[in-house]
Amino acid sequence: MGETNKTPKTSWFKGVKAEYKKIIWPAKESLTKQTIAVVSTSVALALIIKILDVIMTYGIDFLLGM
Repeated sequence: MGETNKTPKTSWFKGVKAEYKKIIWPAKESLTKQTIAVVSTSVALALIIKILDVIMTYGIDFLLGM
């Protein structure tokens, strides 16, 4: 009842292969635009964090130096 001759490993690989075929890969242009957006947003956020860090560092040093 419900027994098969397939090993769990074989059926797992077949399942992965079936799911892999369902993947819809983005077009190269879309992927390029999204990559540029992610990288530029990350750089902008890093700069904002660095500027805030420098301002807070000088502010704390000023307060402790009083």
